[in-house]
Amino acid sequence: MAYWLLKTEPSAYAWDDLAREGTTAWTGVSNPQAQANLRAMQVGDRAVIYHSGEKRAVGVAVVVRIAYPDPTGDGTVCVDVRAAEPLPAPVPLEALKQEPAFEGSALLRQGRLSVVPLSPAEWRDLVGVAEIIAKTGGLRADERF
Repeated sequence: MAYWLLKTEPSAYAWDDLAREGTTAWTGVSNPQAQANLRAMQVGDRAVIYHSGEKRAVGVAVVVRIAYPDPTGDGTVCVDVRAAEPLPAPVPLEALKQEPAFEGSALLRQGRLSVVPLSPAEWRDLVGVAEIIAKTGGLRADERF
């Protein structure tokens, strides 16, 4: 299983939209590197839904259909994702910047990339930070992974 981060502008399509609809085609991605990442996705892969305007991760989705022609794009592909669960608490980008696992991450190096691969360590830390924030209302300096 691989891990991904899918960026969306919440005013265009938010986590709540995916949670309400259940499953959606992740369309409208045109960047060549993001397209390659979509093509690499497999059924069962996990994806964090990230609200780019708010700069925070908010939910978890599962890839349920591999890449196929994007009906909204010219020669691009999309995948289908299903809402799994909201994160225990939203995780702000600033919290991820403090995590050693994210040092050198495509999320931080290529801020405009809309489909970002995550390593298992990045996934673990992101979910762990969400759990800490949910329990404590924030992060202390000693709560790093």
